[in-house]
Amino acid sequence: MTDPIADYLTRLRNAISANKRIVEVPASKIKKQMTKVLHEKGFVQGYKFEDGVNTQGVIKIALKYHPVTKQPAVVDLERVSRPGLRKYANAKSMPRVLNGLGIAILSTSKGVMTDKEARELNVGGEVLCYVY
Repeated sequence: MTDPIADYLTRLRNAISANKRIVEVPASKIKKQMTKVLHEKGFVQGYKFEDGVNTQGVIKIALKYHPVTKQPAVVDLERVSRPGLRKYANAKSMPRVLNGLGIAILSTSKGVMTDKEARELNVGGEVLCYVY
């Protein structure tokens, strides 16, 4: 697998389009941090990290849907930086997703965080994906 983050986003996207409640994703440190950010911002209902014996384990993510209309909380997941073309942003040129309605997840020197948190801390980094 050349791009594990794109695989993570694709698994989430496919599970949402199939109206699944739980999706299992192979774990890594950056995927765990991205899942925590998605949970903090209200895009997923919950998550659980299960460690494997010889592997890094599995992340079980409970997806969030509106209770009445059954619409998913995540409308779109878009990969920005990829192995063939990395995208970086400094604190001044930080992207705004849907004029502030969505989030951009960044990998910075202070950890994985949203675009708003990176602006407040005045740090830049690699723009991993957009979520709205």
